[in-house]
Amino acid sequence: MVSKHEKELGALTREIIACRVCSRLVDWREKIGEQKRASYKDWDYWAKPVPSFGDPEASLVLLGLAPAAHGGNRTGRVFTGDSSATFLTAAMHKAGLANQPNSDHIDDGLKLRGVYVAAAVRCVPPGDKPTPEEQRSCLPYLARELNLLPNLKVVMALGHIAFRATLQTLGEMAGEKLRAKFRHGEVYRFGPSLPMMVASYHPSPRNTNTGVLSMDALVKVLDQAKKLSLS
Repeated sequence: MVSKHEKELGALTREIIACRVCSRLVDWREKIGEQKRASYKDWDYWAKPVPSFGDPEASLVLLGLAPAAHGGNRTGRVFTGDSSATFLTAAMHKAGLANQPNSDHIDDGLKLRGVYVAAAVRCVPPGDKPTPEEQRSCLPYLARELNLLPNLKVVMALGHIAFRATLQTLGEMAGEKLRAKFRHGEVYRFGPSLPMMVASYHPSPRNTNTGVLSMDALVKVLDQAKKLSLS
């Protein structure tokens, strides 16, 4: 039997997919879907807002920046089909959070264990740089998701934009402004009524190809977040 919160998450997913609030993002995501990348010319691009994915009973949420132009915007699933997805999913597999080390397309058999993956901005932004207004427009979706996950204990923010989005969302949930400084691997506790937050560098090629974020370092933070979420 499908639980009440699963039904509500499903309804929220449908609402997210139908969103056309940010005209710049709508135009950009659809333009990419029409022009495509040569290597994906036979793909029917998703080209809509990308919903979250994972275990509805999760105690851990991983929050990224936004769908990749030829990753989530192509495949229709967050962190799927691009180099950041490959790196993150391999790390989640090593940490026992995923049943396989690859995230290639929506029917690849990937299943997540105890973790729910989302993005701070649901549409691909030009240059991977959403405007402050676009970020604010997406925040209510995140707040609603966090409130619909009954077992949530930890949010792991991947990168600075996800970190700020998490901080602002938790602050709105608490009814006060929260302040914290981003530090990779840091754990932030804001009181018993709110989930803990863990910060990590984003698994983008810019970070993983330059040594800013290694596989071992990401797995270490995932292990830490997992342990906290199960405590």
